[in-house]
Amino acid sequence: MPIKLDSIDRHILRILQKDASIQNAELAQIVGLSPSPCLRRVKLLQEAGVIKRYIAIVDGAKVDAGLTLFSRIWFKAQDAKTIDSFIEAIQDMPEIIECHLMAGECDAWLRIVTKDLDSYRQFHAHKLTTIKAIQSVKTDVPMDTVKLTYSLPI
Repeated sequence: MPIKLDSIDRHILRILQKDASIQNAELAQIVGLSPSPCLRRVKLLQEAGVIKRYIAIVDGAKVDAGLTLFSRIWFKAQDAKTIDSFIEAIQDMPEIIECHLMAGECDAWLRIVTKDLDSYRQFHAHKLTTIKAIQSVKTDVPMDTVKLTYSLPI
């Protein structure tokens, strides 16, 4: 259930979504609070689960993970055991950085990062398609990324 946020909370969240490493004193100045009440609001947002965690966004190209692919997955069956086994199997695959169970044409949608197409071919052949729950995999290769954001419209 969404919690009630005032305009200052929303302003804090917009700023933190752009730069979570901002110092509290600077954040407080931007939103028009003194540091202590600003920090208190941030802590309340964390405790309420509005702010889940802070992360560093790494440039994949600089760490041999510069190729992003999107794979659509079809399961062999739709029962809970099949779905749960798929979910368990992908947890230890760092190449899969996003997974959504889908309603619609496919059963799951994956965002996969790897070094290059050969690395993906190895991953596909030796890891992904060895998952017993999977019947079929269709992979799309994007030509360019024109928008990528982690910020929610607040």
